[in-house]
Amino acid sequence: MRTTALISLNSPYSFWQFSNRHAEQLRSAFPDIRFRITTERDVPVEIRAADVYFGWAFDTEWLTAPTRLRWTSTPSAGVDHWPVAALHAADIMLTRGYGYHGRPMTEHAIGLLLGFSRGLFESSRLQARSVWWKDDLADSFFDLYGQTLTIVGCGSVGIHLAEVAQALGMHVIGVRRSPPRSEPGGIEWVPAHRVHEALARSRAIVNLLPATDETRGFFDETTFKACGPGAVFINLGRASTVDHDALLDALDRDRLAGAALDVQPHKPPELDDPLRHHPRIVLTPKSAVFSHAYMDQAVAFFRDNLRLFLAGQPLNGAVTPTHGGPHDSH
Repeated sequence: MRTTALISLNSPYSFWQFSNRHAEQLRSAFPDIRFRITTERDVPVEIRAADVYFGWAFDTEWLTAPTRLRWTSTPSAGVDHWPVAALHAADIMLTRGYGYHGRPMTEHAIGLLLGFSRGLFESSRLQARSVWWKDDLADSFFDLYGQTLTIVGCGSVGIHLAEVAQALGMHVIGVRRSPPRSEPGGIEWVPAHRVHEALARSRAIVNLLPATDETRGFFDETTFKACGPGAVFINLGRASTVDHDALLDALDRDRLAGAALDVQPHKPPELDDPLRHHPRIVLTPKSAVFSHAYMDQAVAFFRDNLRLFLAGQPLNGAVTPTHGGPHDSH
């Protein structure tokens, strides 16, 4: 029986959409595989005859009917919206994408860091209400060169960010449960239980934590109190890892100089949400992984894994029910 691969990767944004060109690439590379391209609405029926599923999301109810499914794959780095335990119990592999999120997320993080350090956000806020705001910026700007950046949840994305931050002259602390097997040069690795020591030395903090029970509310009142004076906080991880009331309090008490959130507790935030209106908070609409190269790279990652799958070899990005601990994200 021919292997059937079902693909459901629809998006309102072209760079996150699986195109006819991608389908032809896969069919050309794997002429013996039957590729079925479908919408999420039709997945519950189509998936019954699929051996492989490649999509943004997976509904546990799709497992209630008999299936010959053996492997599910998502381009996303995070899998908190996937039924990891249910798939594992059904003996169905799950893989996540990695390696291609680092560049756009790094560009996003560096853009936000420069926005704070060079006073770009403050200029945008003051230009319509102040005659001349040069003195304001003179009091609030800071150099990135020579400052310390701490990356909490420093996996592959964090390592990519660290390389660029180091090129700007920053010292980088990577916080995770344990250092990587092959340590990239220049990063000071700090274990999770010493995170407060790292935060106290930091002018900038980037949160890349995944959403797990262990990371829920990780950045709370105590954590923000540990941050160095004048620190800026950037969250490109998951909203659930931050106590947003504690964040607002830290800003109001001047424990933090500013915050940028690519993820928020509610999507979209209510129009009267305090996060929208705080003068030192910058919100972006979960756009840190916007990249015109995204789907090309995601399909290439899937293609390489499909070769491994057909050869019966271990897959890249394999996920288990214990995946996504507090300091190994992305």
